[in-house]
Amino acid sequence: MNTAEVLDVFRSAGAVLEGHFILTSGLRSPVFLQKARVFMHADKTEKLCRALAGRIRAEVDGRIDYVVGPAIGGLIPAYETSRHLGVPAVWVEREQGVFRLRRFEMEKGARVVIVEDIVTTGLSIRETIACLRDLGAEVVAAACIIDRSAGKTDVGVPLIALAEYEVPAYPADALPPELAAIPAVKPGSRNI
Repeated sequence: MNTAEVLDVFRSAGAVLEGHFILTSGLRSPVFLQKARVFMHADKTEKLCRALAGRIRAEVDGRIDYVVGPAIGGLIPAYETSRHLGVPAVWVEREQGVFRLRRFEMEKGARVVIVEDIVTTGLSIRETIACLRDLGAEVVAAACIIDRSAGKTDVGVPLIALAEYEVPAYPADALPPELAAIPAVKPGSRNI
């Protein structure tokens, strides 16, 4: 799949929203990709994650032992992508603000790929990498359905994106006037 095809899936689910949004990263944007509207459709999710698994297979050299998803946003794409890769899916979740692998064990040296939904700044991936490295895992890559930075975000490992879609994002104190004139909403999952 290419970027246009991925965005067509999002549009077909009514998942490309326009307005004034506070992203999970804290940045502000006139466009919000509401992946929950995509993930509620198993056929759309399967199509995207099958393609992402193919991209991971093509770009990761060697075995993959686990796919790890950062909770909440990475749970569904990590699970569905792992199904296509034929490996277990696990997830990290916040415990007192820090990602932990709470419900699972992972052997030292396990080779993992982190799968995220949408990347803007890459913070969740970097936090997941820190958690997994503390456990002795080898993070061989991270992957996402959409990279909103269009390849500009450095997560510390190779980032495999099914689509690169650069959308403007601004600090709250540097909004363009047309965006500042619209009330902001926060549809993301961090801090819920």
